[in-house]
Amino acid sequence: MSENQPQPRPNNHEFRHLGRYGLTLLVVAVVLAVWGVANRVHSRNKLGDETAQEAVPVVIVRKPDASPPSEQLVLPGNVQAFVEAPIFARTSGYLRTWYTDIGDPVKKGQLMAEIDTPEVDEQLRQARADLATAKANADLAHITDVRWKGLLANQAVSQQDADTRAGQAAASGAQLNSAQANVARLEELEGFKRIVAPFDGVVTARNTDIGALIAAGQTAGNALFRVADTKKLRIYIDVPEPYAPKTKPGIEVELVFNEHPGKQFPATLVRTARALDPTLRTLRVELQVDNASGELFPGAYAEAHFKIPGNSTSVRVPATALIFRAKGLQIATVGSDRKAHLRSIIQGRDFGTSIEVLSGVTAEDQVIINPPDSLSDGGAVKIASPEKKS
Repeated sequence: MSENQPQPRPNNHEFRHLGRYGLTLLVVAVVLAVWGVANRVHSRNKLGDETAQEAVPVVIVRKPDASPPSEQLVLPGNVQAFVEAPIFARTSGYLRTWYTDIGDPVKKGQLMAEIDTPEVDEQLRQARADLATAKANADLAHITDVRWKGLLANQAVSQQDADTRAGQAAASGAQLNSAQANVARLEELEGFKRIVAPFDGVVTARNTDIGALIAAGQTAGNALFRVADTKKLRIYIDVPEPYAPKTKPGIEVELVFNEHPGKQFPATLVRTARALDPTLRTLRVELQVDNASGELFPGAYAEAHFKIPGNSTSVRVPATALIFRAKGLQIATVGSDRKAHLRSIIQGRDFGTSIEVLSGVTAEDQVIINPPDSLSDGGAVKIASPEKKS
């Protein structure tokens, strides 16, 4: 009987209650769905903005340095005597004695050594004897020529015989002149037995001794003495090509020597080669420094500090600001629009950590230091705190 009993049906009040509850759940579900979608959209937009912001490179900028009115260029140089010459023998023999040694001051024409020349002495005696014979023959030929001319005037001899005697007289005169020249040559060689100083200076080397065999001529290692004038010194320096146009006679130069710490010696640039070495691309210049006190020595190593006028129209930027691309050497700057602008430049001298820019950048531009490889012309950038100038 219980199975056939009818089930009770809910009343209208319960239906209304269930409907309100379901509607509430639906509204809540819709609200949650809308909120979730809106939240995801907002997060996605925020992430896109943050990604875009992070994609903008942060750069460090600084203004280029103006070129100084003058700059110092330090170059190595070799010190040489103002005048220096090796002394060779002009005649052969044996060294009889020497009168000057290294470090001795000498005057022009002062006797430095004497050479024994027995062979030259004998040749001179023979030449003088030949000269006497030639003179006698010439005198006889002249007298004979005069006599035969007188006989020819009286037609006592033929014209042919008179001409023969005149030719003999002329030949004898030529032989006499030759003998005289030979005697003069040997007398000059005799004079070379005395080795004298060619100029005022100091003996810097003596390469011979008493009894040494002396061979005439200029060959390597055959110099008897070396004399140098050290009252004034020359310094030859090779200036790099970028500095050559401004390296002119008259600029100020200070010399520094390791053996004189803390002391500078003023020098004068007196001349330049006015042509570059095609191999080294350098300009040879000559400095002169007074050395009357004898403090400096030829052969020393010196550092020359040149004071070269600067370039007022150029600026200097760090080497890390350079960009090497297909368009050539460029530098990136930041304008008032906070965008990068790539500029082609003309490079001047390279100072290692910085370079000279002749055109393309001014002293008022904001130059980007260490620009990223992805930097493009017109791209937005963020400026970090300025780099402090060293």
